[in-house]
Amino acid sequence: MALLSTLTGIIGFGMGVPFGLLLGFYFFIYSKPKIVQEPITRRVNQLDNTALLNLLHDIPLWVKCPDYERVDWLNKIIADMWPYLNKAICASIRSMTEPMFAEYVGMFQIKTIAFENLSLGTIPPDIYGFKICETNENELVLEPAVRWAGNPNIVLVVKLLTFRITIQASRTHVVDMQILVAPRVTLKPLVPTIPCFANASVSLLKRPEIDFGLNVLGGDLMSIPGVYHIIQRTIKMQIASLYLWPQSLEIPILDPSTVAINKPVGILHVKVVRAHKLLKMDFLGTSDPYVKLNLTGESLPAKKTSIKKRNLNPVWNEKFKLVVKDPKSQVLQLEVFDWDKVGTHDRLGMQFVPLKLLTANETKEFKLDLLKHTFIADPYDKKPRGNIVIELTYAPFREESIKVDGIGDILSRKESSQDRPSENSSEVLSGAGLLSVTVQGAEDVEGLRHNNPYAVIRFRGDKKKTKKIKKTRHPLWNEEFQFMLEEPPLNDTIRIQVMSRRKGIGFHSKECLGKLDINLTDVVHNGRINTKYHLMNSKNGKIHVDIKWTTV
Repeated sequence: MALLSTLTGIIGFGMGVPFGLLLGFYFFIYSKPKIVQEPITRRVNQLDNTALLNLLHDIPLWVKCPDYERVDWLNKIIADMWPYLNKAICASIRSMTEPMFAEYVGMFQIKTIAFENLSLGTIPPDIYGFKICETNENELVLEPAVRWAGNPNIVLVVKLLTFRITIQASRTHVVDMQILVAPRVTLKPLVPTIPCFANASVSLLKRPEIDFGLNVLGGDLMSIPGVYHIIQRTIKMQIASLYLWPQSLEIPILDPSTVAINKPVGILHVKVVRAHKLLKMDFLGTSDPYVKLNLTGESLPAKKTSIKKRNLNPVWNEKFKLVVKDPKSQVLQLEVFDWDKVGTHDRLGMQFVPLKLLTANETKEFKLDLLKHTFIADPYDKKPRGNIVIELTYAPFREESIKVDGIGDILSRKESSQDRPSENSSEVLSGAGLLSVTVQGAEDVEGLRHNNPYAVIRFRGDKKKTKKIKKTRHPLWNEEFQFMLEEPPLNDTIRIQVMSRRKGIGFHSKECLGKLDINLTDVVHNGRINTKYHLMNSKNGKIHVDIKWTTV
């Protein structure tokens, strides 16, 4: 019986295959193709509610949201550059994943992990909406809406013992990957060096929508019940944990050394004590000395002591404060001059003190022999010029008082504050510090007779001015002014006026375009206020001011 059934099966298979091929050939030759009718197209105003609701998802953002713009020109550029972008992106993916794959080689009997094919296909991504956000920070925020229905060819080969496992993320001739993502790209800080921004920060405003096929050993892994949803959920959770706002991907664009913007990090307390055996410069055998001191790398005017008339051994005991931006490289420069009522003042000598010689919060006394110039080893400079005694103390700012510039810093500062015990409020709101006032610009300031605006800052009797910009209603100054204080300005007010001035002397040569009084209590408590204020006595005028308070 077994032999008979075997023979019957062989005969049936031999007869069935030719018969099936013959029948298929017959239908292929003599069957008539069906007529494919053109789809019915209608105007939007002719569709019913159900059809319109089905179309809402496909309507681009620049139609639904007025904040988004249509960028067909940008999509055209991306389409033309896509063959080159494809190769560049794939090369970056290979270089990034090679060290990651190398960590798993040797584990679980894995011999090699490598890409056999890596291509993003021929279909470029499409930007179907583009939004530019305006902020008060020194940055540019872009929010593109990206949609990509691509045909990538990604084949990953894993050699496990003697087996070769192939993982394929696409099928040829089939659009097998769809991605909908809404990133936020922040270009900051803006600098005067091409490409005019130092870093790019990328974060996702919402979880991305990702759909793709995955073939393993020739079979579609996504067709297994439950696997599709597990993989989708895992990918979304991993991407969200890394890049969902406020998390971000930081991409350095320029070398930090080329665009470094030194910010104040501390205060140098200088006490000019006395000088001894200075040169005689006057006819009567005396001098009228005073001292000028400043830090290298600063464009601020030098500090000056009082003038000691007819004294070769003056005693000053005068204190000064200088803002330090780089204690490792900055140098304190001291110059002793003889004051003359007529003509230029004669320099009696000079000396330098590198700040790297100082220890934070420790006072150190220096007795310095005065030199003729900066060339210390000058063999012809043997004439004694006396000496000067100074006391220096470098007081760095508290790290927690160097306030935040973004939401990420706010979150990190809150987390760190939970880990340490709370400080005494009286201790936080006391002590010397630096008040930095940055006048960024103004909008819609208009005078009755002329528009040459400049800003005037008045605080505790000090008056400082920005540069004048001619013939504009929207000036951009971006100038910073610093005030060193012995205590926090809790009950103080700073006044900012926008003025306009024209050349010549006469009536109405100077005009006030608006003014503003800012109470500094919130600045002390928050560390920083960066906002736009409406100007008083101005119809539509606004001014953008950034105020920071840092304590020692």
